Amino acid sequence: MPDTLPDDSVGLVTPQTLEFTEPLTLACGTTLERYELVYETYGTLNDDRSNAVLICHALSGNHHAAGYHSMDDRKPGWWDNYIGPGKAIDTNKFFVVCPNNLGGCSGSTGPRSTNPATGKPWGPDFPMLRVRDWVESQARLSDALGIERWAAIVGGSLGGMQVMRWALEYPDRLGHAVVIASAMKLSAQNIAFNETARQAIMSDPNFLDGRYLEHNTLPRSGLAVARMIGHITYLSDHAMGEKFGRELRSGSFVRGQHDPVEFQVESYLRYQGDSFANNFDANSYILITRALDYFDLAREYDDNPVQAFAEARCRFFVVSFSSDWRFSPQRSREIVDALLGARQPVTYTAIDSPYGHDAFLLPSERYREAFTRYMAGVARDAQRQEAKA
Repeated sequence: MPDTLPDDSVGLVTPQTLEFTEPLTLACGTTLERYELVYETYGTLNDDRSNAVLICHALSGNHHAAGYHSMDDRKPGWWDNYIGPGKAIDTNKFFVVCPNNLGGCSGSTGPRSTNPATGKPWGPDFPMLRVRDWVESQARLSDALGIERWAAIVGGSLGGMQVMRWALEYPDRLGHAVVIASAMKLSAQNIAFNETARQAIMSDPNFLDGRYLEHNTLPRSGLAVARMIGHITYLSDHAMGEKFGRELRSGSFVRGQHDPVEFQVESYLRYQGDSFANNFDANSYILITRALDYFDLAREYDDNPVQAFAEARCRFFVVSFSSDWRFSPQRSREIVDALLGARQPVTYTAIDSPYGHDAFLLPSERYREAFTRYMAGVARDAQRQEAKA
């Protein structure tokens, strides 16, 4: 980390924690009597609270979306490319809030937390979650922060699913819904990838039916394999080839030499898997991927997405990436078609990118331009709202 922070960084940030004592009844029927949400904020809330933007994170994300926790941090928050002064989500104009979702493992109440009924970690007993549960807890966070209406709610992948659910559950509480590289429901292939990853975790001898924390151990191997499976699906063939090709890290194909051959891509995947296994909770991974699988925006609307989106009262911005085969452009076009069928205002941008699903996190000039222009319009709407106040 350099001695000074970049000019376009939100700088040093400190996570905050809110404890909620009003019971939260989840979609599965279980009630959490009390729970905590960890979140970060960037920028300044204006006097009439009209410039607030909510960030919904994806599977492996958390509350740390931008900036640095200390001068020793090697990397900034996961969406630092797009949150900060002068960036797409401009913290000179917006007050940005990013919470760690319930069930996560970065401080919010989840499987690592203590179950008040047993005094032990919740582990596999933590109740099943749905996307609507995250939205409900985020709405309560909004109330606690005094934010009646978000200028925009923004999310990529699983975050985009939360954004769409917000538009249906709380249509009067957001002005714009920004849905990036997402879908109204997972494909069978996506569900299959998630189940394969879960099986890798549950097959680890140290998983111990999800009670590994009680035995002071971790299913590191299984979680690392799960991450490797997921990581492969987030990248495109082009991105993998460009980054690694078939370069060797060790060994040789020369006849007579018997050193094991190891490709660079193998070493990279193992590093990613090991790093993830040391920082993420296996029960949280299982919980969140199942919530992903269960999500179906139109299920309760007679499987009619047009009917579902008829409830919305905001403007939509939908973004897809050409090489994203995990959440393909077809899925985004289905969202757009449903919005058009429901006569909702929508802007759609298809970005030509070789970097697969991860493209929504990475620097890209056309993506940055489109995102920045749309959010500039959101900022103008917030300014008009403030002028009326």
